[in-house]
Amino acid sequence: MPGIDQVLAQAMGIPGVLGAGLIDWTSGLTLGTAGQAPHGDHDAAAADTAEVVQAVARNATFDAAGAATPDLEDLIITAAGSYHLIRFVHTAFDSQTYLYLWLDRAQANLAVARMRLRDLAAGLVAS
Repeated sequence: MPGIDQVLAQAMGIPGVLGAGLIDWTSGLTLGTAGQAPHGDHDAAAADTAEVVQAVARNATFDAAGAATPDLEDLIITAAGSYHLIRFVHTAFDSQTYLYLWLDRAQANLAVARMRLRDLAAGLVAS
C-alpha cells in the first residue's frame, strides 16, 4: 500500500500533470507535494484550493439528497491553459484531505486524469 510520497510520485506519471499535492482542506496546509505549483508556490496553491473546497463543502446545493454528509467526489476547475483537479479522500474517520492535480490542458486527458486520481485516492485510504 502506497504512502503519500508514493501516491504523489504516481500522480506525476499521469499524462499532462505539472504538479500534485495532498492537502488538509480545513487548514489549507500541504501534507505532501510533487512537481510544480501554479505561480511556483505549493503553499499558496494549497490555501487557494482549500478555500474553494470549503466553499463547496459547506454549500447545501451539493449535498446528496437526504444524506447526512455530502459525498463530494471531485472538483474540476478549467482555466486558460490548465485544469485544476481536486479529489476528496474519503476515510473511515473525519475526512479532511484531498488530492490536487495541476494539469497542462494541451497535454492532459481530463477523463483519464480523473480516473487515475480516483484510484490513487482509494489506494491512499487503504494504506
